[in-house]
Amino acid sequence: MVDKVNFFFSAAHHFFHKNIIEYAKRPFLNLSHMHEELIRRHNEVVGKNDIVVCAGDFSFAGAERTHKEVIQHMNGTLHFLIGCHDRWLSNKHKHLWSKKIEGQYIVVSHYCLRTWPKSHYNSWHLFGHSHGRLTPIGKSMDIGVDTNAFYPYSMDEVSKYMSGREDNPNLVRGR
Repeated sequence: MVDKVNFFFSAAHHFFHKNIIEYAKRPFLNLSHMHEELIRRHNEVVGKNDIVVCAGDFSFAGAERTHKEVIQHMNGTLHFLIGCHDRWLSNKHKHLWSKKIEGQYIVVSHYCLRTWPKSHYNSWHLFGHSHGRLTPIGKSMDIGVDTNAFYPYSMDEVSKYMSGREDNPNLVRGR
């Protein structure tokens, strides 16, 4: 029997970026403490068979260091989108991820967009980059780790949040 696959979303971990602790006012003593807590909190909610979409700024380090010191310790299958600090990712990685999950079309990117694919049909947009400092519009949501006590968001959490949001400003009514 195969376990159910759950979707999770996160952004802006900033592994190996010592200045992020001060910049984003993170409650960690140092980089090691931050790394341990981000990995622990991730693994606390993400299972081995789950899928996690990481919307950019995952790490400042090179690919080898990131893989050996971080990724191999994190549960789930991680899908990385390119953010502004992801020099370790290759050109095969994308800037945008989209998928229909549980009947809902979802678009994920590092940057907050004013409109996004199928936004006129009330699709959801999940973004990072702003560390909780940008007010979302319509069915959009900041999924950065700074906005969720350094945990990834589950699909259930995203659904609950979106149920209380206004429609997208460009929604086509009466279709």
